[in-house]
Amino acid sequence: MLLLGAVSALAENVTYMDGETQLTGYLAKPGGAATSSAKPPGVLVLPAWKGVDAHSKNSADKLAALGYQSLVADIYGTGDKTLEMEDAVRLSSHFKSHYDEYQKRIQQGLDELIRCGADPARLAVIGYCFGGTGALEAARGNLPVRGVVSFHGGLAKDAARPNGPIKAKVLVLHGADDLHVSPESITAFVNEMREGKADWQMIWYADAVHSFTDPNAGNDKSKGAAYNEAAARRSWQHMELFLQELFG
Repeated sequence: MLLLGAVSALAENVTYMDGETQLTGYLAKPGGAATSSAKPPGVLVLPAWKGVDAHSKNSADKLAALGYQSLVADIYGTGDKTLEMEDAVRLSSHFKSHYDEYQKRIQQGLDELIRCGADPARLAVIGYCFGGTGALEAARGNLPVRGVVSFHGGLAKDAARPNGPIKAKVLVLHGADDLHVSPESITAFVNEMREGKADWQMIWYADAVHSFTDPNAGNDKSKGAAYNEAAARRSWQHMELFLQELFG
C-alpha cells in the first residue's frame, strides 16, 4: 500500500542513451520508505512540446513526495534545454508522425526509470500536451505499463493506423474549451477506445483551454492556451486517484 504525503524527494539529472544520442532526464526519488516493498512504483513524465521544463520537473517532484519514483523523459535528446517554438514545432511534429520513434523513446525512459530503482511491475506514464499524446502512444504500443494519463493532450492518430487492443488503463483529462482538439478527433478517440476494449475514462473541465495545468501559460484564454487553477487542481486529484487504483 502506498503511503501518501510527507515524503521528501531527492532529485537529480540522469543520462541514458539511444544509440549515439544522449538523453538527459530528471529523476525524482521518494526520500523515505514510501512503500511496503523494496522498490516504489514508477511514473514516467512526458513533457510538453518544448522539452524538459519546469512544469514537468515540478510534477516529478510532487509525484516523488507522494511516494512514486518519477522520471521526466528527454524525448528529443536536448536535455535540460527549453526549446524555441520553431524547434519545438519541428521536433514534436516529427515524433507525432514517426510514432514508432516516439514509442521507442518512451520505452527507453521506462527502462531508465527501472534501472534507477522503480518497480518494473508497477509503472505508469503521464504526459502534458505533446506528452499527453505520448502517454496515449504508450498505451497504443502496449508498452509495459499499468496505466497512462493524458493532461490536455492531443488525441488524434493517423486515420490509416488500425485500432488495436489497449491493455493499459487510460485516463484523459481534457479542457472543455480546448480548440486544439477537434470534435472529430474526440469521436475517433472514443471509437478507438471502444474497439480496443480499453478500460478508459475522459474527464472534461469547464472553462479550461489547452495547457490548463501550466502556470507559465498565462491567463488569457483567447490565446488558446491558459492556466486554470481549478482545472489544474482537480485534474491532479483525479490523477492521484487513478494511480492509487493502479498501485494501491
